[in-house]
Amino acid sequence: MSDEKSKAGDIAKNIWLAGVGAYGRAVEEAQDRLEKAMEPPKLFRELVKAGAALEEEARETTEAARHSVEERINRVRENFQNQRPARYEDLEKLQKKVDQLTRKVNKLSSTLAQLDLDNDSRRGKPKKQKPQQKKAKAAKVSRKKPAVKKTNTRKTTTRNRSA
Repeated sequence: MSDEKSKAGDIAKNIWLAGVGAYGRAVEEAQDRLEKAMEPPKLFRELVKAGAALEEEARETTEAARHSVEERINRVRENFQNQRPARYEDLEKLQKKVDQLTRKVNKLSSTLAQLDLDNDSRRGKPKKQKPQQKKAKAAKVSRKKPAVKKTNTRKTTTRNRSA
């Protein structure tokens, strides 16, 4: 019987060891599967990389566009600020030039009128009076008229004629 007992003990021991071995193998397979489950799939990793690259490209494009718009806005601001004083200064310069040209035209006109008077006196024609002188004499004559009530309209008209 001792043989049988030892055989039965060996069988029981082998069954026990087989169970422990099966348990160990099951634990290893479970750990492998858990590691694979925790590791992202290859397709997912590729999609993440592509998404990151597209995001970076979009960020760079957006930054470049923002920089371009800010630069344009700054140029418009500078132009606006530079033009404001320039316009006022340009108007002053133009006014001075117009005044100078007006003086030159008046000088040329008086010189031309003087030349005409000199030519007329050489030909024996009486000297012509300037239109402003005639108006001045007419104004003096109208001042001598008695009891004429002067109105504001007439004063304005007289002032406009002499100017």
